[in-house]
Amino acid sequence: MEGKMKVAVMEGIGKMGFEERSIPVPKADEVLVKLDYVGICGSDLHYYETGAIGDYVVEPPFVLGHEPGGVVVEVGADVKHLQVGDRVALEPGKTCGHCEFCKQGKYNLCPDVIFFATPPVDGVFQEYVAHEADLCFKLPENVSTLEGALTEPLAVGFHAAIQGDAHLGQKAVVMGAGCIGLVSMMALKARGVSEVYVVDIMEKRLEKALELGADGVINGAKEDVLERAFQLTGGKGMDLIVETAGTEITTRQAIQIAKKGSNIVLVGYSKTGEMTLPMSLVLDKELTFKTVFRYRHIYPMAIDAVASGKVNLKGIVTDIFSLDEAQKAMDYSVNNKADIVKAVIKIAQDA
Repeated sequence: MEGKMKVAVMEGIGKMGFEERSIPVPKADEVLVKLDYVGICGSDLHYYETGAIGDYVVEPPFVLGHEPGGVVVEVGADVKHLQVGDRVALEPGKTCGHCEFCKQGKYNLCPDVIFFATPPVDGVFQEYVAHEADLCFKLPENVSTLEGALTEPLAVGFHAAIQGDAHLGQKAVVMGAGCIGLVSMMALKARGVSEVYVVDIMEKRLEKALELGADGVINGAKEDVLERAFQLTGGKGMDLIVETAGTEITTRQAIQIAKKGSNIVLVGYSKTGEMTLPMSLVLDKELTFKTVFRYRHIYPMAIDAVASGKVNLKGIVTDIFSLDEAQKAMDYSVNNKADIVKAVIKIAQDA
């Protein structure tokens, strides 16, 4: 497909603009996707606010966005499992396939991954993208391309649940009720965890957690988190804790409310990258820490969970902006974190 497309680019810290670029041509193993929706992730906001995450530094003009869903409009010569008109969710990381991690199936740890919106690789705040067909997952009839876009954060939630060995009969707590906290909560419920509670200090996010199926919420600004957690468990502590807030306070609370011998899954990144934790208590309780870096082999499971009604992905969306409103979308997301749970950019006006 020849022609030009509109691309929203980050021109500098806190500044968005637009460029016209050529519509990409798919390789033999790729498909060309007309994008309908792209979610705005916390990492996008971090790049937008500060220009870097750790060693990954933005060099403008840079394209943000790594949570895409859309429709196949062109198919590469070697692609057999997709055709024009298929609606797809795009897994954003292309790995090498040859390193020890890829060969072990732990491809999310591949050191040579090419991942949308991770400098220097551009993201997908744009109208079209050519992407490896094996990383484009066809959506069932009852799953929208909006939900296809949100499959990316949901995959993180399912990876967290799997890392923590979430199962029936457990009582679990999710620390943080942002997007990743909420999808983690829904993933825990989908995997059969009997009771899932959510901790946050923002009332609007806690209301959203209850709306999406949490068994209860704890407002850390108004309640004693430790006292409430032990009350809920008859003094035993929680079987599983998923920490998504990335703060020292919530991570210390996770350790304190964990039952002896239980798992704590760390998902949230702290702003400093360092914490001081009560390690003697960790040893006394013989706790197991698991961590999460993106996900692996999750997309089919996540899509099935949405299709079967186990997960209400549309429910996390609080704000939708057009591609033309890219500047407004980023600024509003940065300045209204207490009110926004998940913002999405609607690329195609007919979506």
